[in-house]
Amino acid sequence: MAEPTAPGPETVLGKTMKVLLAFTVEDNVLGFAQIHSRTGLPKATLHRLLGDLVGARLLERVDGRYRLSRLVFELGMRASVERTLLEVAIPFLEELYERTHETVHLGVREGHEVVYVAKMGGHRQASSPSRLGGRMPLHATAIGKALLAWAPEQVQEDVLAASLHRCSPRTVVNRNVLRQQLRDVVERGVAFEYEESAVGITCVAAPILDIHDVVVAGISVTGPVGRFQPARHASAVHAAAAGITATMARRAALRAD
Repeated sequence: MAEPTAPGPETVLGKTMKVLLAFTVEDNVLGFAQIHSRTGLPKATLHRLLGDLVGARLLERVDGRYRLSRLVFELGMRASVERTLLEVAIPFLEELYERTHETVHLGVREGHEVVYVAKMGGHRQASSPSRLGGRMPLHATAIGKALLAWAPEQVQEDVLAASLHRCSPRTVVNRNVLRQQLRDVVERGVAFEYEESAVGITCVAAPILDIHDVVVAGISVTGPVGRFQPARHASAVHAAAAGITATMARRAALRAD
């Protein structure tokens, strides 16, 4: 199945998406000037669009600034795949954390990036660039490689053909090396990262598949170099991913009955 195409930047939907995506986890309240700078939309167009979005209850206006509304959050919670995924995955994430006491992630692919939808870690957690709701390039993280290795062939080729951003001195940007790593992920069932997303951290991840062997998410454990040895936890991460896969398959079978 072909990747869905994004709405054109000059369409109403395209402009709306520009505004909504201007908000980030860190910058969840923005003024008009900030939204204008981030979207590049003409001021008159932006004024009208912001008014429409407030009227549609997708944005809230507070003291002359804007933020995503509660309705946006509610709509997100209704996304069935992510909600079911979280419900199934949380016990496995908790178990992995109890086994390792390191940072545990659950992520999904969106385009050429991994989006972190769950993150668990105690006071000993590594200083990782990941954050809940944040994004990282697929090629620079273990969880991203797990997602990319099982992504459609066209997605892999698009990522490999694009400019590979170097997040740290050890980020793999050689396409031949990355291609071989993706083949290894499929063969071994796990992906590794050694200081590729940030200096000082290492990681092991595994893909979560649906009943058709289509990747829906990835799970990983991240720790600091010197304390965390990812190979020692590869089997536990792989087992957790398999457990989530099997549980989701059972739920799907029950719904089908």
